[in-house]
Amino acid sequence: MNKNPILILIAVTALLIVLPPSTAVLSQQTLGVFQGRSEVGSPVVTSRATYDSDKQEYTVEGSGTNMWAGRDEFHFVWRRLRGDFIATANAAFVGKGVEPHRKMGWIVRASLDADSPHAAAVVHGDGLTSLQFRRTKGAETEEIKSTVSGADVLQLERKGNKYTVSAARFGDALTSEQVSLDLGDEVYVGLFVCSHNKDVTETAVFGNVRITVPARDNFVPYRDYIGSNLEVMDVATGKRRIVYTGADSFQAPNWTKDGKALIYNRNGRLFRFDLAKNTPAEINTGFAINNNNDHVLSFDGKMLAISHHSKDDGNASIVYTVPVNGGTPRRVTAKGPSYLHGWSPDGKYLVYTGERDGEFDIYRISVAGGAETNLTTTKGLDDGPEFTPDGRYIYFNSTRSGTMQIWRMKLDGSNQEQITNDEYNNWFPHISPDGRWIVFLSFLKDVNPTDHPFYKHVYIRLMPVETMKPKVIAYVYGGQGTINVPSWSPDGKRIAFVSNTE
Repeated sequence: MNKNPILILIAVTALLIVLPPSTAVLSQQTLGVFQGRSEVGSPVVTSRATYDSDKQEYTVEGSGTNMWAGRDEFHFVWRRLRGDFIATANAAFVGKGVEPHRKMGWIVRASLDADSPHAAAVVHGDGLTSLQFRRTKGAETEEIKSTVSGADVLQLERKGNKYTVSAARFGDALTSEQVSLDLGDEVYVGLFVCSHNKDVTETAVFGNVRITVPARDNFVPYRDYIGSNLEVMDVATGKRRIVYTGADSFQAPNWTKDGKALIYNRNGRLFRFDLAKNTPAEINTGFAINNNNDHVLSFDGKMLAISHHSKDDGNASIVYTVPVNGGTPRRVTAKGPSYLHGWSPDGKYLVYTGERDGEFDIYRISVAGGAETNLTTTKGLDDGPEFTPDGRYIYFNSTRSGTMQIWRMKLDGSNQEQITNDEYNNWFPHISPDGRWIVFLSFLKDVNPTDHPFYKHVYIRLMPVETMKPKVIAYVYGGQGTINVPSWSPDGKRIAFVSNTE
């Protein structure tokens, strides 16, 4: 249900920047989102950094005696930023290494001087993970150790003068530590490697690198929007790839049944993104140009069901169907608001969330229209219904237990059972084509269970149907519009979703 809707990956070459005489700025090849790389502290051994644009991965070498006490030596790949940001990456050392105290991670520095104030998300070769910081120029380095050992997901967030380091082993939730520092407004932000041995280099690989500029504090939801990334992720490995970016809001990608394109919402209209050509094209939906992000493909891939806000119905959301390549929409639901979410495998029925007499429940209706059938009557918000590919169940999310959790029921609404029961608010269950897996969106405890807002820290989690034990597969800044609709690839190997950044 939607109540109506960057990291821009730019390949940048060297920038001419005036730097302190003690800092070596190296000649640049393409460094993805970064602007430069430097040997901070003048290590004896010069290192390299490369960006693989196909994999969207960074390989960073680094030497240096240490990053501690009042002075640092390391290799730094950076960009300049002002204001708040969230830097996230998956990170791993290459090989066993020489020194157990080799270090890698994210760092934000006031300058490129060796003794600069800084805050860093650090993983050591022996697994120690910590928030490491220097309060003032030349001061002794301090450390707050994380309870996570051997983290391979690192996040460094700045909000005002507060710096938060969050870490996890991939699959787990993030654990955070925080410190207040004054590093100035414009800072250097980037990836680093330090060998802890002046005569050798160590190497780390960083994937899923995102430098997110979050929404400003005074933005107005559903009026103000920030930019969007259309992303594709390999479910088995967690590797993500940004395939398209925009400075405005686009939301909720479906994967077409031939695996060649993604269909998403942008400013009330639907677009088809060709994955081979990397180009979008608008889908002709006739008069239906005020669509929200509730759109679903039929199982045979020939038809598209949409939720259009009809002026003739007081701008309420009404469900229509339209040929997948475009055409004149045909109305299905007589009443609104009706927020579409699922199409039955046999092609005969649609399921949706309907608000009737102030209560949000799940309804089923024939694709041809007619009378709707109320499937849920328990008090509380019920939303996000979706058929399993075998047609046995309808999964949905509900607040009836106090928080938003995943439930399922038989096709006639019987045998309603709770599937998740944890501290998160879980939305929009999507079942894999083979019926073995479910992906869903998890909001943290600071979000009202009945709300699924834009621009929050969220998790995309994967849950096997056999064990019903979820794990995190994506650490995302997003929320509303990230993964509202069925978004598995036809082969069940990938999902598509949207992340956000200013």
